[in-house]
Amino acid sequence: MSINKSSYRVYYEDTDSGGVVYYANYLKFAERARTDLLRSKGIIQSELVENNDTLFVVKHVDMDLKKPARLDDLIEVSTEIMKISGASMVMRQILRCNDIELVAVDVTIVCVNSDLKPKRLSKELREFFV
Repeated sequence: MSINKSSYRVYYEDTDSGGVVYYANYLKFAERARTDLLRSKGIIQSELVENNDTLFVVKHVDMDLKKPARLDDLIEVSTEIMKISGASMVMRQILRCNDIELVAVDVTIVCVNSDLKPKRLSKELREFFV
């Protein structure tokens, strides 16, 4: 499956008192990259909710912190869909700076309706991701 890449600058607000990215903020960079992946495929999440009663929620995250990012670094996040099943997807996201791997994130995303009940991915959505 294809890999989508997005880049984000590390701002002061992303760091701790030592100027290193606070660990939870790597998840924010990963979330932005997943949203950018959807947008690159023409999927606007607010429209998906309004028109199709479909949302994506995180079910599971496995994050491996390898090296720190620092203030002013430019982080590149690559996002690859590894697996698609009935109502879920598994994505691998690698965060890098200057081609050095900083963080690896494996995330399971579940498709749900507005009542937060699992909902099978539609054929159209499934086709966007393959």
